[in-house]
Order: sequence, then structure tokens, then C-alpha cells
Amino acid sequence: MHKLVRLRNVMTVLAATAVLATAACGSDTESADAPAPTTTAAAAVAKPTIVLVHGSFSDSSSWDTVAGKLRAQGYQVVQPENPLRGPSSDAAAVTSAIANVTGPVVLVGHSYGGAVISNMHRPEVKSAVFIAGFAPAKGEPVQALSDPAKYPGSKIGPALQIKPTDTGAEVTLKPEQFGEVFAQDVSADVAAQLAARQRPTSAAAQAEPSGDPSWASTPSWYLISTEDQILPPAAQRFQADRAKAQVSEVKSSHASPVSHPDEVVATITAAAR
Repeated sequence: MHKLVRLRNVMTVLAATAVLATAACGSDTESADAPAPTTTAAAAVAKPTIVLVHGSFSDSSSWDTVAGKLRAQGYQVVQPENPLRGPSSDAAAVTSAIANVTGPVVLVGHSYGGAVISNMHRPEVKSAVFIAGFAPAKGEPVQALSDPAKYPGSKIGPALQIKPTDTGAEVTLKPEQFGEVFAQDVSADVAAQLAARQRPTSAAAQAEPSGDPSWASTPSWYLISTEDQILPPAAQRFQADRAKAQVSEVKSSHASPVSHPDEVVATITAAAR
């Protein structure tokens, strides 16, 4: 009788051991078959590409400091040359220059570059940023937005120099007046370098009527330069309000990408989020 009890006890222990082994095996199988947790890097959304479009009396190097700071934050940055021939053709040229860019895009226009991005229509554009930029409405020329009768304070008139060409005329700023008018908050040496690198703008570009504005259907940001002597702050505020842009201000000359790159970067990254 005692032997029978002991045999039953042994069999119970063996059965319990088998159950535990099966459960452990099943747990291992489930662990092996389960998908690996998604890593933070894999789940992260790709940052948009930042396209920096320069304006008149400038070239793409005017963005160098801003571009360097953006790249340090992990953004891909493109600095296309703006032909400065007219909003429509310049928009087409910049669009062609970024044709290979994939994913979301943030367009940034400084000065006349704002008129260029206003005429760019790409479905990938996440937002538009105007840095002391022109944001014309349909049929509106750039020159109407800096009319001294409506927006006093610009000193550009006496500083302009006009050169006749076979196709019309081109304008630049007189080197000796560049710093005083365009970039009064940088050193004389930096102002001289900017003046030497400026590209001529077709005089006809200022009078060309703009097309349908992309800012009418694109989230926009605007950084106003409150000490601007090219595009008066009142004109900037009018355009920012009309575009329903998110507005910030910086005590800067027209050359804010050079003189106040941190504030410019902060505006761009806000638009890129």
C-alpha cells in the first residue's frame, strides 16, 4: 500500500515537471517569434530639407552661417543660386535646382527671395519662411511693396547703380553705400565682402507681376527686421499680416541672415517642426 502511494507521488512530480517544461518552451517560442521593439531612430520622422533662397544684392553665400547652424542640427540644406531675372523664371530655376530633393521641404526666402518662393508650388512644401522678405499677392510687383509713398524709411534709392544691358538693365548697390544701407549692423570688412559678392538683378524683375501666391495655402513664418533700411518694417508687417504668418521680430538690418543668424535659424526650425 505504501509503495502504491509513493509511486503515485513520483508520477505527480513527473507530470508537474513536464507541464513546467512545456510552459517554459512555449515562452521561449513566443519570445523568439515576437517582433523586435521599434527603435527610436527607426520611428523618428525625417527632418524636412531646408531650401535657402537669397535675394537681390546678394548671393547664396549670404546663407552660409545659417546653413552651417542648420546642418549642425541634422537638417539637409540646399542653397541654390537665384538668377534674379524675375519671380516667375526664378521660381522655375530654383524648382529645377531642387528637383532631386525628396521628402518634405521648407522654403526660406530672404528679401526678393521671398517673391521667388511665393511663386513656387510643390506638394512637398511643408512651410514657407520669409526673412525680411517680399510676399507679393497675385498681380502685385515687388516694387509696389517698397513704395516710399506708402512705406517710408527705405534708403535704397540713392544707393542704386544701374547698368544698361542688351536685354534691358541690371541693378546693384554702390559698394561704398552697401554697408550703410543694406548691412549697417555688420563690420565694415564684412559689408565690403557682401558688396563684392552681390549679383546683379534685372530691373524688370522688380516690375513683374507675381503669380498665385503659395503662401495663401501654405503655413508661413515671417521674421521682421526692425532696423531695415531696404524694405521698411511697416511693409514687412503688412505682408506678414496678409499672409497670416507666424511673426517674430529682430533688431536687425536687412542683412539678418548675416548679422543675426541665430534668430533666423530659430524662425526656420520653428517652421520645420
